[in-house]
Amino acid sequence: MDLIRMSNVKKTYKTGVTAIYDLNLSIEKGDFVFIIGSTGCGKSTLIKMLYREEKPNSGKIIIGGMNVAKLRNRKVYKLRRKIGVVFQDFKLLNRATVYENVAFALEIFGTPKSEIHAKVIKVLDLVGLKGKIKNYPNQLSGGEQQRVAIARAIVNGPKLLICDEPTGNLDEKTSMEIMEVLEAINRMGTTIIMVTHDRKIVELMQKRVILLDAGRVLKDYAKGTYKNATN
Repeated sequence: MDLIRMSNVKKTYKTGVTAIYDLNLSIEKGDFVFIIGSTGCGKSTLIKMLYREEKPNSGKIIIGGMNVAKLRNRKVYKLRRKIGVVFQDFKLLNRATVYENVAFALEIFGTPKSEIHAKVIKVLDLVGLKGKIKNYPNQLSGGEQQRVAIARAIVNGPKLLICDEPTGNLDEKTSMEIMEVLEAINRMGTTIIMVTHDRKIVELMQKRVILLDAGRVLKDYAKGTYKNATN
């Protein structure tokens, strides 16, 4: 069953640059999908439209039955409750502890205090940071900071996790550790869409791979076929 369906989507910026041309794409619940392609191919624009930082000029973007393309600004919070986003640069609150960074994601949606503690501890345990709840970001390695960012993104139990170059600032070993965390989250039922330039990770993971070129889907590799297709 589709979680996401994009139909005839086009995005042209005010500068006149068209980033996405007549894009059609569907992603099923529980999928793990890599979005790859050269710089400027439209990867970032595509995922920004999914979490409604950008709006398409035309076309439909349906996520969990909700037409994101037509969603009014005052209703965007309803979408954001269903989606977690992880960025390359972590975007943590430097003056907040690990626990506080994750709890903040619950507080902004009005989660009762009685529920926050249990949920925060559960996700920090999942990402392997239960023992560092009192640490601050500057006391953590890059990989640990990204784990905090992932915990914060999933603490609300989103149906969809969008990862924008989550391993871009990490070494190879740490990157694979992060991928193991993401795979565990995916196995629990969360749909994951990950933008990356790291072809080695894509080959090792053997998930579905969507190759963009100049704002269009150039190739859509089924799970387990990308490595053979590129060798």
